[in-house]
Amino acid sequence: MDKNKTSISGASSYREIGEFWDEHDLSEYWDQTRDVQMDIDIHSSTVYFPVEKSLAEKLRTEAENRGVSPETLLNKWVQEHVGNGSVPK
Repeated sequence: MDKNKTSISGASSYREIGEFWDEHDLSEYWDQTRDVQMDIDIHSSTVYFPVEKSLAEKLRTEAENRGVSPETLLNKWVQEHVGNGSVPK
């Protein structure tokens, strides 16, 4: 964490920040916030591919076992295979 940033929670780790906000509501601290200006340039898109139902169920189970979303796991696997040129025939 950046020591130059202030934090309402006074926490010293991201875990502590999460625990703090699990127990508190921003409305309790609204007077300690400030307006900010920012530009966001998002260039992402989603493309859908059909997957057999049985494969989708296996993907969900494997992703849950690994503690990630099915989308994250699928993207990782595709990147590993397409990224290194080992596309199955």
